[in-house]
Amino acid sequence: MPWEFERNGELQIVDPPDRLVVGVDAAAAAIEFARAGRGLIYTFENWLEPSFASGELAPVLPEWWTSFEGPSLYFSSRFMPAPLRAFVDFIKMEAVVSATGASAWSATPAYR
Repeated sequence: MPWEFERNGELQIVDPPDRLVVGVDAAAAAIEFARAGRGLIYTFENWLEPSFASGELAPVLPEWWTSFEGPSLYFSSRFMPAPLRAFVDFIKMEAVVSATGASAWSATPAYR
C-alpha cells in the first residue's frame, strides 16, 4: 500500500520497498513499534497525538500530510436497521464529546 503525501494540490506517492502493513485492529501495536524506534508509522494523526505530545514520536513531513475529513455514510433509502442506527448515533455522540469535551450523558441524542 503506497503512502500518499499532498501539498498545495501536488500529490507525491511513495511506495516503500520494505514495510509492515497492519489492520486497524493492530494499530496500537504498530504505534508501539514506532515508539520503540523500529520504523515510521503512517496512520491517523489523532491516534498519534499522545505520542507527539509526550515526545515519544516526532511528526515527519507534516507539510505533506493528507487531510482527512473523516468517514462519510450514505444511505440509499430512508430506512435504517436498528443496529446501524445505534452505531450512527454512537459515532455522532463520540464526535460531540471529542469536539466539545462534553460528558457522554449531555451529548446523548434524544428521540421522541
